[in-house]
Amino acid sequence: MGKRDDLIAEYAEDLRTKCGMEPDMDLLTKVTIGCGPTIYNRDASTVAASDKEELETIRKNFLVRKLGLANSPDLMDAIESVIETYGRSERQKFRAVIYYMLVKHFGKESIYG
Repeated sequence: MGKRDDLIAEYAEDLRTKCGMEPDMDLLTKVTIGCGPTIYNRDASTVAASDKEELETIRKNFLVRKLGLANSPDLMDAIESVIETYGRSERQKFRAVIYYMLVKHFGKESIYG
């Protein structure tokens, strides 16, 4: 297994143990690949849930641009909901896991089809 496969396995484990959901491994792989090289950068691969600027960037760049959602207050509510599911006290929140849960939340799996 390569480095990316190891990371995907780690993300799947987070989804199972911290988020209480069984991941769709095909979708998780595609979302992870969509994150590009950020998954290999320790800082960029995680999300600082308390940083409002970072959450705004997720809303703007991922939800609006990548998933094609209309900009509305519901988007930030969804991000907050996903962070709650992951666990606010969880120190390390992987970007790929957050993105995966947002894709599932909005039913946008077809983007990665």
